[in-house]
Amino acid sequence: MNFIAIDLGATSGRTILGNVADGKLSMRELTRFPNQIIQTGGHFFWDIFALYAEILRGLKLVASQGIQIQSIGIDTWGVDFVCIGKDGGILRNPYSYRDPQNKGIKTLSNSPLKGENSGQKVSPLRGDLEGSIYERTGIQFLDFNSLFQLAAMRKNKDSALEAAEKVLFVPDALMYMLTGEAVCEYTILSTSQLLDPRTKKIDEELLDAVGMKRRQFGRYVNPGDVVGTLSKEVQQQTGLGAVPVVAVAGHDTASAVAAVPAEDEHFAYLSCGTWSLLGIETNEPIINEKSYEYNFTNEGGIEGTTRFLKNICGLWLLERCRGEWTDAPADVNEINKAAMTAPAFRSIINPDDPRFANPTSMVEAIKSYCRETNQPIPDTWQQQARCIFESLALRYREVLGYLKELAPFPIERLHVIGGGTHNSHLMQMTADSIGLPVVTGPVEGTAIGNIMLQAKAAGLVSDRFDMRKIIAQSIETKTYLPKE
Repeated sequence: MNFIAIDLGATSGRTILGNVADGKLSMRELTRFPNQIIQTGGHFFWDIFALYAEILRGLKLVASQGIQIQSIGIDTWGVDFVCIGKDGGILRNPYSYRDPQNKGIKTLSNSPLKGENSGQKVSPLRGDLEGSIYERTGIQFLDFNSLFQLAAMRKNKDSALEAAEKVLFVPDALMYMLTGEAVCEYTILSTSQLLDPRTKKIDEELLDAVGMKRRQFGRYVNPGDVVGTLSKEVQQQTGLGAVPVVAVAGHDTASAVAAVPAEDEHFAYLSCGTWSLLGIETNEPIINEKSYEYNFTNEGGIEGTTRFLKNICGLWLLERCRGEWTDAPADVNEINKAAMTAPAFRSIINPDDPRFANPTSMVEAIKSYCRETNQPIPDTWQQQARCIFESLALRYREVLGYLKELAPFPIERLHVIGGGTHNSHLMQMTADSIGLPVVTGPVEGTAIGNIMLQAKAAGLVSDRFDMRKIIAQSIETKTYLPKE
């Protein structure tokens, strides 16, 4: 059977044709396109219409080749959402999670979350607001969580939010554009800091704190549920028939974790790309004083599992520096290799320092951090690249140490998925740093998880272990053993 995976990241997107037959998976990239933040009027936006046009382009290509498609699935980054008007139309391009209005909203005294009534409603379980929200949701505190984005928009009397009949997370919004069906998929909802991970339902008191109602979100769906079929309009535009659209794990990390070729539960995973997401897969959420202190998050996984993880600023650091370097090679593999010619452990940064979130100059942000911490300034691009790699490997060690304290099972290896697996130097540094085997692959974890969840919906596999068995038979992995 043939499936189409639409995989949208924070910097680029792809449409991929996948085939599952005889216990093997094969894939072919159809289209690839940039996903660029639009900066205007003091805000950062995603171009939802440009993304939709690229999806249609991929579907047209498949139709022109006469390929029979079983279903279509969409995954994207988390937290961001689209406002839909009473007439069913999109009110405006959605804000990007990097929008400056989100900065500091969770600590402002005039935040809607700290209003006269809302503060009392969300704080019955602990004395402080953050502790109460964490106890309710188990979600890592980040300024761009959907809860705080809604608070910022409400505080600023955002016209789109005030007029919104529906609020749909980005993958749900794109499925809505394809099918006309408004849904709220579990894994993408779980990134919002609006979900109670125990009941797997929206916390309506938190919604009320930001002036929202449950009816403004679509009907609940889980990974593997059929949302609907392509609308007649989309059928006419693409040349495809009434192809089903399946809710995969709409959050790209959830789809990626679904693709980890693990044999048992005694593993941690690292989704290594623009963001580094380091965590474990558990049957129940982990919400306690330690998880709150370490700022871990409980996000939804497939088959009702919880992805207990921590967000780490990842290769975003390198991507931004590459945009500034004028004398570095264009090939990232050459950059990775040249970084190893720089002296080791000369300068180390904390990748999660707020200054690295979205600075005007990433190079200057790294230099200023080193200057303020009395370290040698990394002046060359080789030094800056090595600083980034070593800092990430040491941060992984720190976070994995927290995981070992909190995990209900021993962690015996680290599975790494995503584009960062191409950087063999970073992977070896990580193995050396954490003192455990690092197993890399698949690179295209998100797309593979997307396709395999569609295959499950089609009845080709029975559960996540069956999925992972097929994935392991279909890809090549590489193991890095600790050396130094």
